[in-house]
Amino acid sequence: MASGWHFEEDATPTPGEVEAMVAVLEGRHGTWAADVAEFFSTLHSLKGDAGRSWAWAGVAEMARRRAEARLSEPCS
Repeated sequence: MASGWHFEEDATPTPGEVEAMVAVLEGRHGTWAADVAEFFSTLHSLKGDAGRSWAWAGVAEMARRRAEARLSEPCS
């Protein structure tokens, strides 16, 4: 089975892909979603893959923004 991942290609995710990854991380890891994304960002940074590190940092940032938005919603 061939892998769909191509190391040399641009890893910049679309906004829709970022939203999808945040949704997956929130579903699997709940309040830890941003921390999990930050872990992957650091991992790729340490391995010298700045593009993927940046992409995961964007996922972490969006996860944190969504968590803050949920906390600031009025309770009904």
